[in-house]
Amino acid sequence: MIEIYTTRYCPYCHAAKRLLSRKGLEFMEVDVSGDAKRRSDMVARANGRTTVPQIFIGSTHVGGYDDLSALDRAGELDLLLGREDPFAGGGKRPSA
Repeated sequence: MIEIYTTRYCPYCHAAKRLLSRKGLEFMEVDVSGDAKRRSDMVARANGRTTVPQIFIGSTHVGGYDDLSALDRAGELDLLLGREDPFAGGGKRPSA
């Protein structure tokens, strides 16, 4: 399960949701706008990080949009999701 903590007017939140949707992934969005309890839960799960988005895949804390995007560019997001390695079978893995 993918969970993404967001606020309404956060451009990075919208970018993260677009990336996940583009990959055909379903996610549960938790809007922490004006909700102190939800925000507190997010901060506790995110090891003290207070920025949004905060993204979790299962029990793994991915981080924010930049972290999610970097995983995707490196081909590691699909591996984390349990999908087949997109570079298997001779595909060229992008350099870091």
